[in-house]
Amino acid sequence: MDTRFDGIAEFVAVTRLGSFTAVAAELGMTKSAVGRAVSRLEARLGSKLLHRTTRRLILTPAGEAWLEHCVAALAELDRGESALILARDTPCGEVRIDLPTAFGRLHVMPVLLEVAERYPALRLNVSFTDRRVDLLSENIDLAVRIGNLDDSTDLLARLIGVQHMVIVGAVSYIVKRGLPRSLTDLEAHDCIVGRRQGNRIAWLLKQPDGSIARHAVSVKHEIQDFETVQRAVRAGHGLAQLPLWMVQDDIRDGKLLTVLDGMSGGEVPVNILWPRTKALPAKIRVVIDGLVRGARELSTAIA
Repeated sequence: MDTRFDGIAEFVAVTRLGSFTAVAAELGMTKSAVGRAVSRLEARLGSKLLHRTTRRLILTPAGEAWLEHCVAALAELDRGESALILARDTPCGEVRIDLPTAFGRLHVMPVLLEVAERYPALRLNVSFTDRRVDLLSENIDLAVRIGNLDDSTDLLARLIGVQHMVIVGAVSYIVKRGLPRSLTDLEAHDCIVGRRQGNRIAWLLKQPDGSIARHAVSVKHEIQDFETVQRAVRAGHGLAQLPLWMVQDDIRDGKLLTVLDGMSGGEVPVNILWPRTKALPAKIRVVIDGLVRGARELSTAIA
């Protein structure tokens, strides 16, 4: 057991209060326990720190030098403890956040900026990636993830919305290639798909029993970035299954049409994740609370 700090608090208290009796009363110890703690400290240091007389306690030169270091060390510990309490109770400092690219920029970042405006001592460090980051090994405080989550005892999650998927194509493409009305028809169409974590993304389609299953489509183009997938669809290069929040303006403006409405489906959860910890720092708590408060607007946007 490391005993480097044993006796320091008692020694400093003795120099401040001037007697073992007063220190014992303040620290809730016996007078003899205080005396033994100081004696053990002197023995460990190999130096006498106090001259003890029947009437008073006097610092030795070694005691005076050691006291200076002890007071400085205890003051630094007090500052450290205060900083921890401040971090726990006051939203301040850097928060590292990882967001899905398009969804994060369009719908999460505005909420984060509102939180940052509410708490000026916060510093946001935001990355945008569709890669599934490892929060613990990459030192990420908070992440927003779209999709089903793996079981983990090291992470906590909070559902903030559900992403609805639709299959869309440009009017020019539909006029040229026709309107697919079944999965069989879909096989004759140009399909544009994205990739996530190196894997091609299958489309989510409703089965005859109403369940949702992944369906591998005939791929014409495979594009890593989903905003580029959207642009390719707008330009008439094929059909794609995309989140409704991404294409709803194009649908409203008549640039894109939905197809296979009875078959395209699937609801993909949107979650906040953060590392499990005994006491959640205030800077993380206010960001989570802000995203949860904004969940109604997010749900409207992604529904």
